[in-house]
Amino acid sequence: MKKPRATEQSLQWQWQNNRPAFLTWAVLRLLVLLVLIRSAINGLWENVFICLLVLALFLLPSLISRRLKITFPTGLQIVILIHIFACEILGELESYYVRYPHWDTVTHTVWGFLCAAIGYGLVDILNRESSAHFHLSPAFLALAAFCFSMTVGVLWEFFEFAADRLLLLDMQKDTVISQFSSVMLDPTNSNIPIRVADITDVAVNGESLGLGGYLDVGLYDTMEDLFVNMIGGLVFAVIGFFRSRSQQAERIAVSFIPRPGKQPNRGEANQGEAKLSVANQAEL
Repeated sequence: MKKPRATEQSLQWQWQNNRPAFLTWAVLRLLVLLVLIRSAINGLWENVFICLLVLALFLLPSLISRRLKITFPTGLQIVILIHIFACEILGELESYYVRYPHWDTVTHTVWGFLCAAIGYGLVDILNRESSAHFHLSPAFLALAAFCFSMTVGVLWEFFEFAADRLLLLDMQKDTVISQFSSVMLDPTNSNIPIRVADITDVAVNGESLGLGGYLDVGLYDTMEDLFVNMIGGLVFAVIGFFRSRSQQAERIAVSFIPRPGKQPNRGEANQGEAKLSVANQAEL
């Protein structure tokens, strides 16, 4: 009999022990496959690649859980899956980032929350180790979670800037503004910011773009992303800080904090069932 692969074992475990996360994964996977088929029929091979990437990302929580012997709670798994789908399929392929101005804001806020939860969980796992020579207080755990979230957010903005700079992808979306100030416009070179206000149009090579203002190339978007990332990270940091003092905060935290312990593979489950059967026979 063919031995099931690690991925198949993990999915079997998910179906038996974490059905809400498995059903979420199955539904989203079906939707991604439909988008992939539609993209292939229309010859949109870049979209096909993104769909394949999303399908691979869907398996990451399960694979990381097995490799690092960490259990991801149901709430964390479901939000991660939905977040990947919302960013790549809806945001990129269905153009939600352009159709809905606040779509990027929402996804970055959730991203900050998730990163804080993961950072909190990683430090908390180490904090619980009996061999560790230190013990962090709730305040330091919350601070570590917040700093982890902000670090990941900054690294992502670095990635977006590199993609825009090297590949001209415009991941850092532009913003139309009506005023700005710049020391480069100071004729005396005295580092005096010169204000330019009431901008109603911008032209490139003498041709009007008809935007109704000055085109900022990514700065506002980057700062807004980092700001809402900070809000998401701060929200979870507060929840983590009060988890030992509030039952409601504890329930929320437990739903998102990874904890030590791997998912049992099929062989381990069969061995456990066999041992239980032998024990029952011995009792009889």
